[in-house]
Amino acid sequence: MAKKYSHINELLAGYFSGNLTAEQTDEVDAWVAASEENRRYLTSMQDIWFSSLAADMSRYDSEKAYGRFLNRKTAIDRKTKKPEVKSLVWKIAVAVATLFLVSYISFKQGNRHFENALTDIVIEAPWGSTTKTFLPDGTLAWLNAGTTITYSQGFGIKERDVRLSGEGYFEVARNERLPFNVLTEETSVRVLGTKFNFRNYSDDNEAEISLLEGLILINNIHTGENVRIHPDRRVIIDKKNGKMLVSKINADNTAEWINGYVFFDEELLGDIVKKLERSYHVKIIMKTPEMKQLRFYGNFIRKKQSINDILDAMASTGKLKYHIQNSEIILSP
Repeated sequence: MAKKYSHINELLAGYFSGNLTAEQTDEVDAWVAASEENRRYLTSMQDIWFSSLAADMSRYDSEKAYGRFLNRKTAIDRKTKKPEVKSLVWKIAVAVATLFLVSYISFKQGNRHFENALTDIVIEAPWGSTTKTFLPDGTLAWLNAGTTITYSQGFGIKERDVRLSGEGYFEVARNERLPFNVLTEETSVRVLGTKFNFRNYSDDNEAEISLLEGLILINNIHTGENVRIHPDRRVIIDKKNGKMLVSKINADNTAEWINGYVFFDEELLGDIVKKLERSYHVKIIMKTPEMKQLRFYGNFIRKKQSINDILDAMASTGKLKYHIQNSEIILSP
């Protein structure tokens, strides 16, 4: 390989594979436009690059392709041929390379257009009910009332990313090649195969993740902190300041809602109210904002115990009282 072409060969490899920055692409374009010799060199390199690439299109690897490109270039440089024969060979090679290039670019552009045309899949659980579903990879997902999950139609092929708004319980099918990610605005959870409950409604003050089995990695987007969690641990994240609290619990209780239970373990009243509104499809109003900071414990069967039964139990603590007015439940200190 001629020494003067060593830098441009590296750029051309990225140029053909589409991996250059905008500045590097401009550099190649300017170099090609500088002389007829450079344009001919570009054309000759297209043949070497694409003949190297064609050897293994099904398992494309940019580094291996570049290595094959250099090896093939060196081998061609060492061959000695008559000028007129060499010229004919290059003309044929240029025609083949150009056809291959057009076909390859058309394929890539068509593939991108196809991917862009695919719409995301959205699954919702309406207020007052829960939804059970299996994701394409075999993962079991339960959605609590008022919850939405979204994933791409390519889920399970290139990635396993689920966007969550609400509360979901997941039994994740193990796949070490493709980690399973649940994404929200405040935090994300990454797993390989495990069981966990993730609550993060958009109007809640806290996000909560509880692990029943396996191992999960939690990323706090507010702080950039990563925390690895073991079974029977709960992480509560303050959505205003990103403060994260890890505690030991019986994590099975946090997923009891999939069995028809309404469970809260020292949760803020502000979040409990929203949970009751979603579960019983009612409207609850707190008379003072300070009441939102009260915490309660409770475990009820939604289909057997009414909203009044739950409010009676909470009122028995002496922390609040309630009455019903115009189909709305009013909570007072």
